[in-house]
Amino acid sequence: MAALCLATVLPAQARSGVLQCVPYARAVSGVEIYGNAHTWWNQAAGKYARGAEPRVGAVMSFRAIASMPLGHVAMVSKIVSDREVLLRHANWSRPGGIEIDVRAVDVSPAGDWSQVRVWYGPIGGLGRTAYPLNGFIYPDGDNGADSWQGQIAGGKRQVVASLELDLSDLVPEKLDL
Repeated sequence: MAALCLATVLPAQARSGVLQCVPYARAVSGVEIYGNAHTWWNQAAGKYARGAEPRVGAVMSFRAIASMPLGHVAMVSKIVSDREVLLRHANWSRPGGIEIDVRAVDVSPAGDWSQVRVWYGPIGGLGRTAYPLNGFIYPDGDNGADSWQGQIAGGKRQVVASLELDLSDLVPEKLDL
């Protein structure tokens, strides 16, 4: 019986063998920042609006800590409540893995999104660590008018993604399952 192999494409930045959070967040959010995740917050100053309020399409910027010295970035895919969002991110629960619409909960005492707990696959629930955040980087200024188009329908705001991805630097790599 022949072994089943699935082919996938990974960004050139991930040639080390695993997809990192940075190229994935850049691709899904449209925020054109390069370098390790812990540098994104400061790099965004003057280029992108930043704030403490989660918005669909915004990049959640995690501070570097001892167990996560390079920081982390993830894109907010849905607002669930004033203290809960869903995220899209890579390289969190397993090396190179992509997670779509996983929970992140604001656990800060002030309810200001300065600390979050994030869904962690190996335990099938929110992780035990409260991760400190820098805040949120908004992809197209304050209103997100270009890549994330807000539409009013029935009194509710709906957000429609319209990302254009440059795939010219993608290189196929083989995964053995």
